[in-house]
Amino acid sequence: MRLPLSIGDLPLRVATGAFILNSGLDKYDVDEDTARGLHGMAVGTYPFLKDVDPVTFVKLLSAGEIALGSALLVPLVPGRLAGAGLTAFGAGLLGMYLRTPGLRRPGSLRPTPEGLPIAKDSWLVGAGLTLLIGGRARGRR
Repeated sequence: MRLPLSIGDLPLRVATGAFILNSGLDKYDVDEDTARGLHGMAVGTYPFLKDVDPVTFVKLLSAGEIALGSALLVPLVPGRLAGAGLTAFGAGLLGMYLRTPGLRRPGSLRPTPEGLPIAKDSWLVGAGLTLLIGGRARGRR
């Protein structure tokens, strides 16, 4: 049986998958104060989330991260599918970085010290795009 992934994608998938899975597991049972903080930051960037209960929001975020992390780690999930999920997730985090005041230096894309923890998530977009286009590029050789 041929797996729907390239051996060359394994290091990228394991590194990102384990990190995201761990993040989702850490959020699974957060307290209400933490849930309100995470929800408040998300609402500042994505106002349509304001009507979602903070605890429900974090449970859904946790489930999404667990699902994405697992999809990256399970070799039966095609790399392009896992890459699409990773790109979308990373883009959402970058949107938060770009739209939240105080995370970037004035007139620049460079992060402030407060923005660095979110700006570093740009690697998720790069990793996702690598999985998305990597299989196509290798298949043409």
